[in-house]
Amino acid sequence: MDVIDAIYKRRSIKQFDPDHKMSTEEETQLLEAMIQAPTSFNIQHWRFVILRDPELRATIRTELGNDQAQMTDASLLVLFTADTKAWEKAPERYWQNSPQAVSDLLVGWMGPFHEGREWLQRDEAQRSVGMAMQTLMLAAQDLGYQSCPMIGFDIDKVAELIGLPDDHVMGPMVAVGKGTKDAWPKPGQLPLSEVVFENKFS
Repeated sequence: MDVIDAIYKRRSIKQFDPDHKMSTEEETQLLEAMIQAPTSFNIQHWRFVILRDPELRATIRTELGNDQAQMTDASLLVLFTADTKAWEKAPERYWQNSPQAVSDLLVGWMGPFHEGREWLQRDEAQRSVGMAMQTLMLAAQDLGYQSCPMIGFDIDKVAELIGLPDDHVMGPMVAVGKGTKDAWPKPGQLPLSEVVFENKFS
């Protein structure tokens, strides 16, 4: 499947086959593809929590997740979080394979760009999460799986359950598995004329 085809075919599926098991090789392939997503300064802020424990999934679904069946039934459930302080944690490792001059330049910019701008640190972390989510969902589509991004859960209580560090932020979850029902018909995309502007808002 080519990328454009995957983009148009990807839909948010709510019902998954709870008996389907994804192979270790498939899971690794999806996760390796996911971390190819771009990040600012190549900081790779994302931290992914793979929710495997059936009891933990059931708790999140029934007590904290509005009884969304995909939380327990999907083959793979990934909770996206991000480290807002990743920019200051051994940043040279993000450029370890580049020429020294390039590494020195980019690493040298990271501090001045982020220091004292907590809003920017959080925004960059969440942007990185969003790009990784879409990458995962398109990779899943390519492998014949369906997916569903989810934000309908109690963020604070789930953060407690997973022991989220203080310098991390929560993002959505993505469920991946074998869908058992088709998605609802597309509700309708806004026309380009309503969302695309030339140079400035008129």
